[in-house]
Amino acid sequence: MNIKNEVLVRVYIVLSVIVLAAICIFAQAIKISVIEGDRWRAKGKELYVKYVDVEADRGNIITEDGSLLATSLPFFEIRFDPNSTGMQEKDFESNIDSLAFCLATYVDNTYTPGGMAEFLRNERLLGKRNVLIKRKVSYSELKRIREFPLFNKGQYRGGLIVDRRSERHRPFNMLAHRTIGYIRDGAKPVGLEGYFDKYLAGKKGKRLMVRAGKAWIPINDLTEIEPTVGDDILTTLDIDLQDVTETALLRGMQHHNAKHGTAILMEVKTGAIKAIANIGRTEKGWWETYNHAVGSAVEPGSTYKLATIMALLEDGHIKLTDSIDIEKGKHQFYEEEMIDASKESFTIDTTTIQRAFEISSNVGIAKLVQLHYGNREKRAAENFIKRLKSFNLHLPVGIEIDGEAPPYLKEAYSADDDWSGTTLPWMSIGYEVTITPLQMLNLYNAVANDGVMMKPYMVKEIQRYGETLSKIRPTVVNKRIASPKTISEVQSLLEAVVEEGTAHRLKTSQYKFAGKTGTAQTNYKRRSSKKNLKYRASFAGYFPAEDPIYSCLVMITEPSQNGIYGGDVAGPIFREIADNAYASKIALTPAINAYAKAPLTEKKFPSISVGKKDEMAYVLSYLGLPIDKTTKRDWGVLKADSDTLNLYGRTIIEDKVPNVVGMGLRDALYVLENKGLKVVVSGAGKVVNQSIIPGTQIRSQTIRLRLN
Repeated sequence: MNIKNEVLVRVYIVLSVIVLAAICIFAQAIKISVIEGDRWRAKGKELYVKYVDVEADRGNIITEDGSLLATSLPFFEIRFDPNSTGMQEKDFESNIDSLAFCLATYVDNTYTPGGMAEFLRNERLLGKRNVLIKRKVSYSELKRIREFPLFNKGQYRGGLIVDRRSERHRPFNMLAHRTIGYIRDGAKPVGLEGYFDKYLAGKKGKRLMVRAGKAWIPINDLTEIEPTVGDDILTTLDIDLQDVTETALLRGMQHHNAKHGTAILMEVKTGAIKAIANIGRTEKGWWETYNHAVGSAVEPGSTYKLATIMALLEDGHIKLTDSIDIEKGKHQFYEEEMIDASKESFTIDTTTIQRAFEISSNVGIAKLVQLHYGNREKRAAENFIKRLKSFNLHLPVGIEIDGEAPPYLKEAYSADDDWSGTTLPWMSIGYEVTITPLQMLNLYNAVANDGVMMKPYMVKEIQRYGETLSKIRPTVVNKRIASPKTISEVQSLLEAVVEEGTAHRLKTSQYKFAGKTGTAQTNYKRRSSKKNLKYRASFAGYFPAEDPIYSCLVMITEPSQNGIYGGDVAGPIFREIADNAYASKIALTPAINAYAKAPLTEKKFPSISVGKKDEMAYVLSYLGLPIDKTTKRDWGVLKADSDTLNLYGRTIIEDKVPNVVGMGLRDALYVLENKGLKVVVSGAGKVVNQSIIPGTQIRSQTIRLRLN
């Protein structure tokens, strides 16, 4: 029992000590957290040290020719710690006036040197640790600032704080602004910047910072973990074509005072986007406010008739030579009356289906669809929808920009889709369906590409320091959207629209292009007031028609002056883009030796050339041009007679003014100056006129030659 009691006593003693220690610890915790909490928290904040992320420079966005669309430019933020722990009072006082003079003279001239010195002294007296000197300092400015008195002693003794930052810069300003996009705090990422952020952003670094009041000050000039610069993305955009497209679109927007517009240029064989422009009217002028090419799904109007006529042809319902009664441009579908926009329609009863398409007859196209898909059982309408889906008109294109609007295609007789008796005829002419401009262009591009549908894309490579990390190759999404026969027929139709149809005023003798006009009434359901009608004009097509290289779509929303129809508003912009593309891209112009050499005729022989007989004979021999007749005189005149070259003689009389018409300048000067004549020349080329009649006696006159 004694042993047991002794053990219990010891246990109680140990337990008492533990309890007492716990009470003491608890009491101390209460004291620190509650009684002295504010003091210690303030102290902790003052001494708090942590690693802070250092943002990496973002990678560049580059056009295919190497031009910079977006890049990160470094700049520096300069601050001053007048209470730096390493700064001595004597250093501060002996240098502050000189530092103030340098800052007021070279950095911030809103202060006088005296005012700057007073400001810095006051900040020191107030215990400030992070005084802003200047934002956005260039590297050359930074090098000068580092040499200023006091600052040249470094971060601790001199109090100089340098914070390196970077700013996104777009050298071409509005050019492809919305397509390039941006990354901003608190905002949804936009454009290529947003979609490829994981490549462009790079990897953050780490820098040890100490809290000084409410600010953070770097402990070292160097980062502990250096950030990794982001990768570059090489786009398919062509800077020349982008400029051409944007300039033409802006000019058209201004001419028609429209709400907004978009233009897209795509490479037919690959689906590469070469240019994409979106311009809208704002209170401050014209700017890229939204990417309508990708993000706006709208009722397209008559450009959709291409899909309709393809469905009719592919299903074997029509031939282009068949006749259709367009009823002078008016027809009643149940309770709704459909009216053509073309004036020519109002004078025609019956015409061919091809002509109905050329003049964009709403009535003609809608009656064909209603006849073949609308007056039978449900399966007929389903076949029409199925055929449209075979053209991929129900699917997004998957472009590398977030926010692509999905197309909308109704299901046959679906109550959820508000299907009615007028749905089929109105759908056939581009209403009761929605599609983005890029999705519509993809259909036209497939027709230009002989039925092969490509995936539109805008980025071809990911690069690091100029070396390719990965390539993004062209992708075929549909090997054949329609039979070769159908594709060939609609290609002919689109060419005919330009040659003989609604776009005939746009055609040019310089090259051939194909396309379709479109005009959609944006508020067509509100028919009670015709004063407030609004329209959407478009033109979609490709060029050159015989061997397409580029497809293009222009869509202008709510033009308010100088026309409303696709052929008057969007068509001229398309034509301007195509014209300037031809002027800037040699690939569009066939080589002079691309075709077989044509037989020479009299007009194509070198003729009426005058020069030294031996020199001319040598050149002609080198070119393989035989001379039928020649002369024994020193000077000869080359003349073509029918299909034969002859070299006739020209006599030069010693004391008479010679005939130099037809000579080159070198020979004319040689002959005239050797005879003592002074020569005045205008123009370039061969001599076409001389001021003194040949055969005139020479008396040291001045003779004037005109060259051409």
